[in-house]
Amino acid sequence: MALGLIFLFSLCFTLCFAGNVSYDSRSLIINGERKLLISAAIHYPRSVPAMWPELVKTAKEGGVDVIETYVFWNVHQPTSPSEYHFDGRFDLVKFINIVQEAGMYLILRIGPFVAAEWNFGGIPVWLHYVNGTVFRTDNYNFKYYMEEFTTYIVKLMKKEKLFASQGGPIILSQVENEYGYYEGAYGEGGKRYAAWAAQMAVSQNTGVPWIMCQQFDAPPSVINTCNSFYCDQFKPIFPDKPKIWTENWPGWFQTFGAPNPHRPAEDVAFSVARFFQKGGSVQNYYMYHGGTNFGRTAGGPFITTSYDYEAPIDEYGLPRLPKWGHLKELHKAIKLCEHVLLNSKPVNLSLGPSQEADVYADASGGCVAFLANIDDKNDKTVDFQNVSFKLPAWSVSILPDCKNVVYNTAKVTSQTALVEMVPDNLQQKDGSKALKWEVFVEKAGIWGEPDFMKNGFVDHINTTKDTTDYLWYTTSIVVGENEEFLKEGRHPVLLIESMGHALHAFVNQELQGSASGNGSHSPFKFKNPISLKAGNNEIALLSMTVGLPNAGSFYEWVGAGLTSVRIEGFNNGTVDLSHFNWIYKIGLQGEKLGIYKPEGVNSVSWVATSEPPKKQPLTWYKVVLDPPAGNEPVGLDMLHMGKGLAWLNGEEIGRYWPRKSSVHEKCVTECDYRGKFMPDKCFTGCGQPTQRWYHVPRSWFKPSGNLLVIFEEKGGDPEKITFSRRKMSSICALIAEDYPSADRKSLQEAGSKNSNSKASVHLGCPQNAVISAVKFASFGTPTGKCGSYSEGECHDPNSISVVEKACLNKTECTIELTEENFNKGLCPDFTRRLAVEAVCS
Repeated sequence: MALGLIFLFSLCFTLCFAGNVSYDSRSLIINGERKLLISAAIHYPRSVPAMWPELVKTAKEGGVDVIETYVFWNVHQPTSPSEYHFDGRFDLVKFINIVQEAGMYLILRIGPFVAAEWNFGGIPVWLHYVNGTVFRTDNYNFKYYMEEFTTYIVKLMKKEKLFASQGGPIILSQVENEYGYYEGAYGEGGKRYAAWAAQMAVSQNTGVPWIMCQQFDAPPSVINTCNSFYCDQFKPIFPDKPKIWTENWPGWFQTFGAPNPHRPAEDVAFSVARFFQKGGSVQNYYMYHGGTNFGRTAGGPFITTSYDYEAPIDEYGLPRLPKWGHLKELHKAIKLCEHVLLNSKPVNLSLGPSQEADVYADASGGCVAFLANIDDKNDKTVDFQNVSFKLPAWSVSILPDCKNVVYNTAKVTSQTALVEMVPDNLQQKDGSKALKWEVFVEKAGIWGEPDFMKNGFVDHINTTKDTTDYLWYTTSIVVGENEEFLKEGRHPVLLIESMGHALHAFVNQELQGSASGNGSHSPFKFKNPISLKAGNNEIALLSMTVGLPNAGSFYEWVGAGLTSVRIEGFNNGTVDLSHFNWIYKIGLQGEKLGIYKPEGVNSVSWVATSEPPKKQPLTWYKVVLDPPAGNEPVGLDMLHMGKGLAWLNGEEIGRYWPRKSSVHEKCVTECDYRGKFMPDKCFTGCGQPTQRWYHVPRSWFKPSGNLLVIFEEKGGDPEKITFSRRKMSSICALIAEDYPSADRKSLQEAGSKNSNSKASVHLGCPQNAVISAVKFASFGTPTGKCGSYSEGECHDPNSISVVEKACLNKTECTIELTEENFNKGLCPDFTRRLAVEAVCS
C-alpha cells in the first residue's frame, strides 16, 4: 500500500509539471492556462546544498512561483574543455530537483556568459588562451566552445527530464546576457553573433521558449526581455511576445572600499506594481537571495565576497524584514488580480498631472484597478469611480475589485526586525579560550625555483591565468656607499604604477607599504619612502588581482600588473627599474602546497605559539577549534585583519579585506524611497569597512576539530578573529488603525476587503524560537522605529499587557486594533497606531 501511494504521488507530481509552455502577447501559457509569475533569483554556487531547500522554501512562502538561476560555465569547466564538474555547490541537477520538489517552476539562464559580478563573467579563463579566440562575437573558437557547453547543459537537462515539456520545472531558458549594451562595439560581427546565438539556442529543441535579455535586435524566434530598476515602460520588439522582466534589482552589489547601497522596500514594491499595472506578466528579482562569492569567484575587480545585494533573503538565508514581508503581501495582492489582468485589456485614466489608473475588466464582471501616484514628493487625493482615495507620493494602490484597496506600495505594514552579529569567541574542544595557534611565514619574493626571468614586465593575468591572485615581481639594485641618503638618514622614494589591482612592496624582506586601485580598470600609483642599505637590495613586489573583469566590450583583454617602477633620491637622480631583469614567481608557497586543506596542512613546518604574531605580513595562521554554539548562521569577523584569504576544513570562505570606504562619500541616515532609485542614492557606512563578516555555512563545520586557516598578506591581529552568529535580536511591527492588513484570511478567501475587517499587527519568530518578552508596545501616537520606539502624547497604558497576553511564549501571534483590545476613545483627532517590539529566543 505504501509503495502504491508513493507511486501515485510521484505520478501526480510529474503530471503537475508535464505540459506545454507557449506564449502570446499577454503572458506565458502553461498547460493551456495564462500565468502571471513572480520569480526569484537564487544562484546555486553562491550558497551550499544544505541551504538550498530552506532558501527555496522561504522564497515560496514569500509568494514566489519560480526560481531563476544562471548556469556558471567556469565552475563546470574550470581548467579545460575536456572535464566537467557538478559536485558540491555546483550540483545544478540537485538544485533544480529541489525546486521541483517544492512545486515551483524554474528559469534556466544558460548564457553561458552571465556577467553577474562573477569572475570573468562566467566564461572559463582557459578559453581566452585558445589561440585566435575573441569572446562574444562572430568568432569560430568562441562559438564552437559556447555551443558545445550549451548543448551539454541542454542534454543534461533532457537526460534528467527537467524541461517542462518532459514534466520538469524548467519553463524558460536564456541564451547570452545583456549583449545589447555591447553589440555595437563588435560591429557587424556582433550582429551576426547575436543572430547565431538565438538560432543555436532554438535549435536545441528544449520544448520551452528561449529569452534574450536586453537584446535590442533579438530575432522573432526568441523573447527579448528587460533588466533594470524599472521596466513598466518596456515593450517587447514583436507584438506577439509577452512583457518579461528578467532582472529587477532590489538592491545592488558592493565593492571593497565603497559604502553600502540600499534600495527601500517601498520603491521595490512600487516598481513591481507598476510593471504589472502596465501589462507585465513575468517578473524576476535579481537577486532574491544573493548569497556569497566563495573563494575567488567574485568578479569586478573588487566585488566583495558578500553578494548580499540587500535581497529579500539575506546572504545568510534569513528573510530580510520588512522587505521580504512587504513584497510577500504585494505578491498576494497581485495574485488576486491574475485572472482579470491576463484576460482583459486595460483602460488608462488620468486622475491628475502625475496620477493615473489602469483598469482591467473581463467579460464575467471581474474588475481590477491600479491607482498610481508617480509624483515623487507630494501625496495626492484622487477620485476614482466616485470614491476618494489617498495616494502617498511614489506609490501604487491595488484594488482587486476596483473598490477596495488591499495594498499600497508605500505603506509598509509587515513585520520588521533588528538583526545582529553576536560574537562567539573561538574555542577549543575543552572550552578553553587559549587557542593553540600555529604559524607559517612566506618568504617575500622567490620561494623555490624561479618560474622565469625577463627584462621588463609581464601582464599579471596572462602569466597566472587566474590560477592564483598572486604574482611576485622581484629584482635587485646595488646601492653605493657614497649615496647621500645613506649619510643623511634620508629615505629614497619608491614609485610604482600598476594596471591593477593591488600590491605590497617589500625591500630586503621587509614590507614597505601597500597600494590598490579604486575598483575600476584604471591604473593606480604607489609612492612610499623605503629603506635601502649599502650593497645589494632585493625589491620584491607582490602584485594581486581582486577578481577578474566580468563584463564590457572585449573585457577579456583587460590586463593587470606592474607598468613602471622607479626609485627617487639617488645622487644621479631617479633610477628606472622598469627594464631591469625581473624574476617571476606565480602564487604563494603555502597555496602551491595546499596547506589550507586537511590533506596538505602538514606540507610545511608550522611553528606552534600561544601568542600568534600580530601585524606580520605573508603569514599563514592555523588553528583547530569547535563550531560556534547554537544553530544560527555564522560569519567570520575579520575586522582586525588586513587582507587575505580564509578557509574552513579546506572549504574556501573567500577573500577578506575590511577596507574602509571614504568619509567623503554622501551617506544618509534614512533613505527616502520617493523618486527613481540609483545605486548611489542611499549609501550608508561611509568611513566604515565595506565588509567585516564573511559567511561560513553551518554545513562546513564538523562537531569538533575544525581546521581554520588564514593567509594574511600585510598584517593583522589574529587573536581578535571571532565567529559571530547572525541573530534576530528584536521583531517589530507598526500599523495604523485606518490601514487593515492585506494578509487577513477574509482577503485571501473573498478576494476583496471586508469593510468590517480590522487592522492588525502580526509577529513571528524564526524557527525554533518563541516570543519571550515584549520590550515595547503602545497604542496611540508612538514615534520612532524598530529598536527606538517611544510613547507619544497619546498612549493606552494597557498596550503591553494586551500584547503580552496575545504573544508571550508563542512562535507567532496577531493583535487586532479592536475596541476589545484598546481604548478607542483616546485622541480622537489623530490617526492611532500600534507599535510593538518583541524579543525572540
